[in-house]
Amino acid sequence: MKQWLAALAALMIATPALADAVIDNVDGITLDENGRAIRFTGIVITPDGKVVQLLKDGDKRPLRPDWRADMKGKVLLPGFVDAHGHVMELGFRALELDLSDTRTLDEAKAKIAAYVAANPDRKWIVGGGWNQEKWGLGRFPTAADLDAVVGDRPVWLARADGHASWANSAAMRAAGVSAKSVTPPGGRIEKTGAEPNGVFVDAAQDLIAKVVPAPLPKERSLAFYKAQEALLRAGVTATADMGTSLDDWMTYRRAGDVGALRVRIMSYGAGVDDTIRIGGTGPTPWLYDGHLRLNGVKLYTDGALGSRGAWLKTPYSDAPGQTGAGFLTDAQLKNLMSRAAMDGYQVAVHAIGDRANAQVLAAIDELAPTYKGDRRWRIEHAQIVDPADLPKFAMHGTIASMQPVHQTSDRVMAEARLGPARLAGAYAWATMLKNGVPLAFGTDYPVESPDPFAGWAAGFTRTDADGQPFGGWQAQEALSREQAWKAYTADAAFAGFAERQFGRLAPGQYADFIIVDRDPTASSASDLRATKVEQTWVGGVKVWENR
Repeated sequence: MKQWLAALAALMIATPALADAVIDNVDGITLDENGRAIRFTGIVITPDGKVVQLLKDGDKRPLRPDWRADMKGKVLLPGFVDAHGHVMELGFRALELDLSDTRTLDEAKAKIAAYVAANPDRKWIVGGGWNQEKWGLGRFPTAADLDAVVGDRPVWLARADGHASWANSAAMRAAGVSAKSVTPPGGRIEKTGAEPNGVFVDAAQDLIAKVVPAPLPKERSLAFYKAQEALLRAGVTATADMGTSLDDWMTYRRAGDVGALRVRIMSYGAGVDDTIRIGGTGPTPWLYDGHLRLNGVKLYTDGALGSRGAWLKTPYSDAPGQTGAGFLTDAQLKNLMSRAAMDGYQVAVHAIGDRANAQVLAAIDELAPTYKGDRRWRIEHAQIVDPADLPKFAMHGTIASMQPVHQTSDRVMAEARLGPARLAGAYAWATMLKNGVPLAFGTDYPVESPDPFAGWAAGFTRTDADGQPFGGWQAQEALSREQAWKAYTADAAFAGFAERQFGRLAPGQYADFIIVDRDPTASSASDLRATKVEQTWVGGVKVWENR
């Protein structure tokens, strides 16, 4: 961590201090307030890092700026705003065992064995990123699969979506889990006969997680710096952090206190209790020159499709006895939303299945007349919605916070889980916009890569990196290129009450921008996915460079 901090300090010293400045000789592209692309060749920046003016060819440049950066005709874009991510989880994934690149169970086992051999002093082996669907396994992995690789130390590995985790026998023994263990509400213990077989879904994960050693503060700080570097490298200058714990918040504050908080974070507390512990009487102001703010609360009302935890109105097509799990009763959900709203916190609720989305929409409809004003209720993911419920998003301006890469990653699984009859309201981006619903895009990193260019391409093609399926999956729900870009920038900022701070390059907004190696508005989808970020600037300061 000391080496990382030294490198950060060197970069900050090498960048001119904030002053009247000109970023010049650029092929600049941003969106105006109506979502139309506009071009410019320079930016005048104030001493506090905000845009004064976008310059075009022929416009008079300041005669004596305190400093000037010549970008030699490079393409400049506003920084991306990720509307839904998990900052600390991204950082820990970089420090722990990462199985996200494994294609089979055998590959995963080999990677686990190598990690265990390379880390003989770790008392617990922790990590995540596995996906049995990607492995083509046809089942969940088991403790027996892990025991064959490591049996002398506890192993605890989160599924890619974070809604299930995989334990070996040593971990279950350490937690005292046995056939007598009671499944908590909102969870599921996968079993072979009466015995737990190693996979714990949603709330059942707490049975093991409670005995996993907590990271030390210095480990949390290192994880944050890893996450921040990954975001800046991807061209993400601002992000929502969905599920901030008190420990996470203190980690961000430590970074801010030493001037090392570079990415902008819109924080949503992990439940009402942590949100109140952080914010006290309500949302915080913007801290550290617009780099950190507690916006509201993140709640969960169901699980995920991959672990069959998404709450459906009718049973899964590939598991007729299961409909997923609702985590909260209607009364519990409304009470939590009301408790947050009465103190002015924005409410963001995770809902993936059609039953879960219907529950949240009904709760918003009941609460909205009481909690008036600009509330910007949010539904996170909104993946599988009954077509009859789609118009309800517009009733109270509910924001659909969605992730294009989930559609491309999950489409085959979604077809198997749901069958064709329930796909009409799945990943319905275009319908949301046609209905006047605010749409905000993100990646849900580390479930997916934080790379915004892959999501942007998916947004207007409905195809994956291989161009499949031809013509796009449910192609009627594709957006235009500009609509998808806006959802990843200005609209994602709007979803976090930050549209006056960032999301576009316009007078009064922070000069948050990236330099890239091509014009994304004139690139094919495959070329767009291949875009490389060369520099990332936040508030007129260069905070990352590809060297």
